[in-house]
Amino acid sequence: MTEWKNGIAKFTIPTPFPVGDVNVYIVKGERLTLIDAGPKTEEAWHAFCDQLKQLNLAPSDIEQVILTHHHADHAGLLDYFSKDLEVYGHSINERWLSPSEAFTEKQHTFFKKLFIEFGIPAEYQKFIDVMKEDRRFTCDRSLTGFLAEGDIPVGLSDWKVVETPGHAQSHIGLYREKDGIYIGGDHLLAHITPNPIIEPPLPGETERPKSLLQYNRSLKKLLDIPIEFVYSGHGKEVYHVNDSIHMNLKQQHARAHKVKKWLESESLTVFEACQRLFPKAYKKELSLTISETVAQFDYLIDLKEINMTNEGGTIRYYA
Repeated sequence: MTEWKNGIAKFTIPTPFPVGDVNVYIVKGERLTLIDAGPKTEEAWHAFCDQLKQLNLAPSDIEQVILTHHHADHAGLLDYFSKDLEVYGHSINERWLSPSEAFTEKQHTFFKKLFIEFGIPAEYQKFIDVMKEDRRFTCDRSLTGFLAEGDIPVGLSDWKVVETPGHAQSHIGLYREKDGIYIGGDHLLAHITPNPIIEPPLPGETERPKSLLQYNRSLKKLLDIPIEFVYSGHGKEVYHVNDSIHMNLKQQHARAHKVKKWLESESLTVFEACQRLFPKAYKKELSLTISETVAQFDYLIDLKEINMTNEGGTIRYYA
């Protein structure tokens, strides 16, 4: 039964993705606000509307939406709402939610070059097209306005924006100081570590963002905020937040040094390491497993514990 708690109602929405259900939140404020939306599927829409009815609400009662980030399982369902509904989020959302032809082409070129650098065989190039196909679960609309670090959203005067890039470049959370509640999107989850997704360079830059390094910095940033618990994008609420953060960082360090041990005996490409880290999953979820794998190399390079060499456009890493 969906109910109000602390002026917040948690909805669980099905997705077509391996991560499973996504959580979205209705928040009472000066405006009735939806935090995230879910994927663009009929099943998700029916689940959303059914849970709204349990609160004696209809979609037309929602006065605005705030996105924690642009991923399809959090934003796609926006296409089922009125085009007049105001939607807010980080400015980086815009290039994904309403992509120009130039950005779409830039993405394609970026990933083709990345596949060569990572040593991914030609037969896996189809995954570039699969990433395009996944757009059918997301929306096509522009943001009404942008949110950045420290902003107080219109209609939610008790809440403040915290920028937490890493899982996505567009990622933000919302913090309510009076009771320490944090709505964190996919930044901190109870059951899994969020994947630091590879994205093309940010506007005005030429290098891809080092997503895991950003993610770790964003995690440490939360240590300075007195958070009581986190309403997360997937799964249960996260309590003992600082303990969870320290555990994530510790596990990350151990994961990277497992890869380093391999590199002490032989050099590896990202793809070769990916096959070892995810021997069953890499063929089905190449984009996610590759993101997770290159993150280990970025981490070790940042610590100056490994090196790399470019062999005809393909990068090999060694300790």
